[in-house]
Amino acid sequence: MLTEDRVVAVLVTPSVADAAPPGVDAADFLTAVAEDAYELVAGLDFVSPVVVTSVPGMEEIVWPGTPVVEIPDLSGSALVEAAFAALPYGRQAVLLSADAPDLPPLLIGKLFRELGRARIAVCPDTGGGTVAFAAHLPYPDWAAVGFDDLDPVKALRASAPGSRMVARGPGWHRLRTPGDIRLLDPGLEGWDNTRALLSS
Repeated sequence: MLTEDRVVAVLVTPSVADAAPPGVDAADFLTAVAEDAYELVAGLDFVSPVVVTSVPGMEEIVWPGTPVVEIPDLSGSALVEAAFAALPYGRQAVLLSADAPDLPPLLIGKLFRELGRARIAVCPDTGGGTVAFAAHLPYPDWAAVGFDDLDPVKALRASAPGSRMVARGPGWHRLRTPGDIRLLDPGLEGWDNTRALLSS
């Protein structure tokens, strides 16, 4: 069941290819990781999936009817702001970095739950940075933070009109360098495309 009130957008940028290990084609790696991130989102109940991308060809990884919205190749807070602004609908949204293909879906649900008491919620990267941002829309102009800012919760609370407007959810990991492949949990369901590519 889909609802346009709640959106989960997978953000695909060229940097997703940076974690491709030696011997694995970077473009194939980006596609596999992005598709796994999309499939975990598309399988959620009560949300609408969207892909926001600065990488051409992402229409190939989505189910029919899923919006694929193209944005410029940006970085930092400009990327986050542009991605939220590009969403075609929604009152609440989660913006998930595509380089987290094995994220447990439960963590997305926890971010939406945090929005019951906060304006923004963050799933931090355990290595520093952010895996996903959740926010009431429109995205607030005081929330100038990027996915790779080391301590996003601290930065957001410093700029928010009130510290309780920013909530922290459980952390996870992203694949930002080839060495991060070791973080993938073989015991978790999902991430089938990445798993197949890495084992071929």
